Order: sequence, then structure tokens, then C-alpha cells
Amino acid sequence: MTIKKHIPNLITLLNLFSGCIALVFATQSNFEFAFYFVCLGIFFDFFDGFFARMFKVSGPLGLQLDSLADMVTSGVVPGYVMFSMLSNSQNEMTANPLFAYLGFIVTLGSCYRLAKFNIDTRQTDSFIGLPTPANALFILSLPLVLQSSSSLLTLEILTNQWVLLSIVLGSAYILNAEIPLFSLKLKKFNLKDNLVQIIFLLFSFLLVLFFHFAGIPLLILFYVLLSVVNNQWVKKK
Repeated sequence: MTIKKHIPNLITLLNLFSGCIALVFATQSNFEFAFYFVCLGIFFDFFDGFFARMFKVSGPLGLQLDSLADMVTSGVVPGYVMFSMLSNSQNEMTANPLFAYLGFIVTLGSCYRLAKFNIDTRQTDSFIGLPTPANALFILSLPLVLQSSSSLLTLEILTNQWVLLSIVLGSAYILNAEIPLFSLKLKKFNLKDNLVQIIFLLFSFLLVLFFHFAGIPLLILFYVLLSVVNNQWVKKK
């Protein structure tokens, strides 16, 4: 029983460790490996709760550790990535060295969202506002889209400091918005109760298959849109 008690927390710490490695790669402008290690951290983040429920060892320590680990992996890392993108977007003739630090608004919004999540009893089966891991994937995919795209329009959009600032502010807002979003956790093993999740997973697979890194921000936007449509459908029923 003692060993089982520590397994979920160990997995949570692996999430934190992955986030630390991702941050190192981000500071070296190696955004691809930063993205992969954030994905690894999110993988651990999913399974720490899974094992805590399976072993019936959920507790306040695990809850706090989970948020602290997410703060690095899904808060500090995307904040630094936006800081880096804003730094590289500025015109040398008009650049304000303080402007790029606005990228850390993503980190502040993530911190506020994680603190709210810990005390919000409404978010046991679904989410209110965009989860920090989903937001982190959105942000981390942007420099990869920029690096892999040959489109001049994409280049102009993702190097425009005002577009990037809009993404930062939009990110902080959607993290904390009072918008119910469905969870990917499967409660019952039948098509009817999991139809929305199945549609999302299939569509996500197709987006990443055909658009690669560019499909990731699209699937996060689709996640929000599908949740809004699903909310309206549930209300009508």
C-alpha cells in the first residue's frame, strides 16, 4: 500500500521534470524538443490522476503537486515561448525591450486558472475555461508552424507583434473564461455518452495527419467550438 501511495506523485514529478527539460530547450530556441517534452509532461499529467483513482490514493498533496507541476510545464514554458516570439517579432528601429515580457501574461493566466481549478467544485467531470495543457499545446505549436511553413502570409501573421500580443491576451482570457468545455475522460463505454469525445478525437487525428504542426492550433480551436456547440445542444434537450 505504501508503494502504491507514492506512484501517482512520482508520475506528477515526472511531469514537472519534463517541463523543466522543455524550458531548457525553449531557452535554446529548440522549440521542437520543447514541444515534445511538454507533450510528455501532459502524458504524465493525465496518468497521475488515473493511477491515483485506480489505487484509491487521491489526496490534497497530489492535488497541489499536480498544479505545481502544471505551472511549469503548461504555464512557465508557454509563457517563455511567447516571450521569445515577441522578442523576435520586434522591429529593431522601434522595439521596446519591455514589450516581449508581456508574453508572460500567459504564465499569469495559467497560474490563476490552476488556482481556481483547485477550489472549483464544478470541474470534476468537465472544465470551465481552457485547460492549461491544451493552451500549452496551442502556444508551443506556433513557433513550429512558423518554422515549417513556407507561406509568406503565415510568416507575416506569426511575426507580427500585435497578432502575437492578441494571442497572449486571448490565451489568458480563454483559460479563465466561464465557458464549459467537455472532458476527454470516458465515463461509460458506449457510443451515445462519448459521441462528442469520439468526434473530437477522430477530427484531431485527421487535422494532425494532414496539417502536422499547423493542425494543433486548429484542433484546440475546434475543441472550444465543439464544446460551445455541445453546450447549446444540451440546453435545447
